[in-house]
Amino acid sequence: MPWDNNSGNNQNPWGSGGGPRKSPSGNEPDIEEIIRQLQQRFGRLLPGAGGGSGIIVILAVLLGLWALSGFYRVQADEQGVVLRFGKFQTQTSPGLNYHLPFPIETAVTPKVTTENLVDIGMRAGDRRSAGVTRDVPEESLMLTGDENIVDVDFSVFWVIKNAPDYLFNIQNPNGTVKAVAESTMREIIGQNDIQPILTEQRQTNEEQVKALMQKTLDQYGAGITVTRVKMQKVDPPAAVIDAFRDVQAARADQERARNEANKYANRVVPEAQGEAVRIRREAEAYRAQTVAEADGEATRFASIYDEYRIARGVTRQRMFLETLEKVLGRTNKVIIEQDGQGVVPYLPLDQLNRNREAK
Repeated sequence: MPWDNNSGNNQNPWGSGGGPRKSPSGNEPDIEEIIRQLQQRFGRLLPGAGGGSGIIVILAVLLGLWALSGFYRVQADEQGVVLRFGKFQTQTSPGLNYHLPFPIETAVTPKVTTENLVDIGMRAGDRRSAGVTRDVPEESLMLTGDENIVDVDFSVFWVIKNAPDYLFNIQNPNGTVKAVAESTMREIIGQNDIQPILTEQRQTNEEQVKALMQKTLDQYGAGITVTRVKMQKVDPPAAVIDAFRDVQAARADQERARNEANKYANRVVPEAQGEAVRIRREAEAYRAQTVAEADGEATRFASIYDEYRIARGVTRQRMFLETLEKVLGRTNKVIIEQDGQGVVPYLPLDQLNRNREAK
């Protein structure tokens, strides 16, 4: 609609004072008139500010507000990264900092001490099923070194180590960490047999996965530090878990029987070894005794023979008497005179002494 009053509609955006004046040619509005009306309006908003000085004041205020917009605060758990026209410029420490106002510079403050979590092989349930996790078989089923399948659910905890690398070298941090974690776990599981993985080697596997993940992320320049790797569940696939448990029970029985056999062997073998040592020592003692007795008899015989060669009659008589002493010493004795006329009773004084001592 035209901005004059001839049409009967007053739609003049400049107020009731009529439209702006036209140029002397009558075809275009007068620019000076438009500026004058703007000055009047700003003068009503800011009393006392008129003319060009009012615009300068307004521009100064706006410039000051724009300059103050460069202040920003970095929290204790954050690290400031300043970008100049989208390119990394510098890092700032926690506290109040300043950068050139937008759009010249901007600041990003990622949290560098917050521990982030990535789950592989499982997903947390919704609010209605709190604490319930959902398995993701395409992530958790892995092939072991002995060509068995194992179901591994694990979690990776990580923090930001270098904020500029974290912001610019990787596009999707969570996705990168998840892909590296799954690939690394498959490599470690593929290097080991299923039995150690399910039993005593879990902590060793966690440390190996952590070290290999860190090496890979450092090669990417991801600016991320892996703090922990926690294997939540390590089981055979659900379809064969019952049969696998039967096998495990049989192995446990086998191990128990082996341990009992080793226990029995550890008890019997030392006893047998001790008995063998005792018999061997008794045999050695008997041999030494027999040899010594034989040596003694040989020595005694040699000495008697030497005496016999010197005095045969005396030696023969002594040997006869010693033999009678040995034979008659163990029998009841009766003494008969040589002519056979009388019997002399034998008084066993040694037996009387023994009887007296026994009483």
